[in-house]
Amino acid sequence: MVNKSQISWEAEEYIIKSHNGWWYFGLAIITLGLSALAIWLQGWTFLALIIVSAITVLVFNLRPPRKIKYLLNSEGIKEGKINHPFSDYRAFGILREESHYSAVLIPKKRFGLSAKVYFPESSGEEIVDALGARLPMKEVKIDFLDKIVNFLRI
Repeated sequence: MVNKSQISWEAEEYIIKSHNGWWYFGLAIITLGLSALAIWLQGWTFLALIIVSAITVLVFNLRPPRKIKYLLNSEGIKEGKINHPFSDYRAFGILREESHYSAVLIPKKRFGLSAKVYFPESSGEEIVDALGARLPMKEVKIDFLDKIVNFLRI
C-alpha cells in the first residue's frame, strides 16, 4: 500500500449521516410548504427547483457512499478518475468531523473550489506528512455551507 513516492488508500466519498423517520417527515413538510408557496405565488420555476432539490436530497441520502481509491504522489492527489494537482492549491488543512478525517486542499484562485479528501485515521500521519512536504499547512474551519449541511444532516 505504501511506496516511497506515493501513498494509496480507500475511503468513502462522504460521511454517512443517520436519519430517523422525523427527518424524512421534516423534508416532506418543508417540500410541501415551499411547493404550496410557489404555487400560490405562481412561481413555476421555483416549484420545479423545489421538487428537483427534494428528490436530489432524498436520492443522495438513500444511496450508500461509494468507496473511492485515492493516490497521493509528488504531482497531486488522484481521487478516483479526478486529478487534483498540487499546482492548483496554495495550502491544505485537516478537518475532523465526528470520527472522520479529511484533508482540505485550499485553491490558489480566489473563487476556485477547494477539494475535500477523506482518509482513514490509521493512514492519517503518513498522508499529512506527505501533504506537508508539498504544501504549507493552514488552519481550516468548516464554512457556512458545510455548517448548514451538518445541521440539516444531509
